[in-house]
Amino acid sequence: MTEALLLPLLVLWPLAVGLGVYALPERASAALQGLGTLVLAGLIAAVFAATLASPEPLRAALGGWAAPLGIELVADRLAQAMLLLTLLVYAAVLLYAQAYFAPGSETAQRFWPLAWMLWAGLNAGYLSADLFNLYVALELVGLAAVGLTALTGQSTALAAALRYLLAALLASNLFLLAVVLLYAATGSLALDSIGAHLAAVGTAPWYAKLALALALVALALKTALAPLHFWLPAAHGNAVTPVSALLSALVLKVSLLILLRLWLEFAPALDLAALGLLLALLGMLASIWGGVLALTQRKIKMLIAYSSVSQVGYLFLPFAWLLPGGLGAALALEATLLHLLAHALAKAALFLAAGVLVLSAGRDDLVSLRGAVAREPLAFAALTLAGVSLIGLPPSLGFAAKWQMMQAALLADQWPWLLWLLGGTLLTAAYVFRMLRLAFLPTSEAFEARAPLPRQLSLCALALALLAALGGFGAAALSDWLAAETLLWPGSGA
Repeated sequence: MTEALLLPLLVLWPLAVGLGVYALPERASAALQGLGTLVLAGLIAAVFAATLASPEPLRAALGGWAAPLGIELVADRLAQAMLLLTLLVYAAVLLYAQAYFAPGSETAQRFWPLAWMLWAGLNAGYLSADLFNLYVALELVGLAAVGLTALTGQSTALAAALRYLLAALLASNLFLLAVVLLYAATGSLALDSIGAHLAAVGTAPWYAKLALALALVALALKTALAPLHFWLPAAHGNAVTPVSALLSALVLKVSLLILLRLWLEFAPALDLAALGLLLALLGMLASIWGGVLALTQRKIKMLIAYSSVSQVGYLFLPFAWLLPGGLGAALALEATLLHLLAHALAKAALFLAAGVLVLSAGRDDLVSLRGAVAREPLAFAALTLAGVSLIGLPPSLGFAAKWQMMQAALLADQWPWLLWLLGGTLLTAAYVFRMLRLAFLPTSEAFEARAPLPRQLSLCALALALLAALGGFGAAALSDWLAAETLLWPGSGA
């Protein structure tokens, strides 16, 4: 299968499945989704196979229109890693959702097509190599995510979705304005052409710098970097559990990935040291403030939602030394990517496990965790393993990410950041152990007799938690595989 067909199918196939799911009856819809997931797995395997012998990425110009104005899809190793991550998370979440939703419920009928629409938008965001297509991908992701947040129609979910929608619209308008300004400055929409043009002219025009600032603000808002996180806790905390897992694990990551690509393209042409320091300071604020707020929560899902605010902050700490020619730049990039993957797996597992515990207790407050070890041992195991990775204990993928971050900071002589990294880690340990401690306490009240929950729910959470908790064993190989493709600038320090 040629690149011209393979890469577009990664976006078009989920859209087609979503339309089919919407039109078909429930049993046929379930069969189509199983087939759709297997086909996507085959397409992703084909991408990996095509690039196995060479680090060169796959490229496809849609309609035969190449850069600078054409729509180009590029499957580099960073995109391939995200495609595989999304496949793993979606496989677990879709299986979980089949057991989570009541058969024939209106909520389920609305969930399936929106989830597949979101998958298409995510894949488009990973693969797009031009600014306008990235804008379209972000719009598709935003619309699907808002619809999924409002799924139940309850007042709290609708209020959260409205706040999310306002944030998404503001971010989209800022990003579109940035696209217009960058096109005016360079005459191109292709990311690599824009970066090369700005580097060639020497001194970039002021509106090019303004465009980059607008794009970074828009993407920081979509990634919920504090203090732009106002929409996240309510959206993640009030959505149904499968949606919470998708929002936290994947939706936050696609905007961060686009931000990272813009940074890598424009850093050689623009002096971004001050901006990198600002992003790192905001990341530091987020890691501490989000952890403090997580400790004050009384509901399980709201605690995990505020945990996302804290964990997103870690993704921005390395920007202080992710600069051309900077010592530790390569390690900083590897640390960011590893933490992105670790957080996605751990947070999806946390939300899925929490959903099981909430269903078993019939309540979402933290006190209802008492006795969880006896009620739902598999879900508790998933919660524990995901928490291990979130804290950064060995041999988890979270540990590998934080170890790389520490090495990068020391190599760049940025050791003071380690104090904030340690502080955020201690806060993470505090709220994770708070949940685990409650689970070991005896139940303080008699729970109503409930039908046993399908084991499928806990197993889906446990599968992702195991990947997060044991992922550290493969972290070195993953870093080497990503590093085999030139992601940084010539002359950047290790």
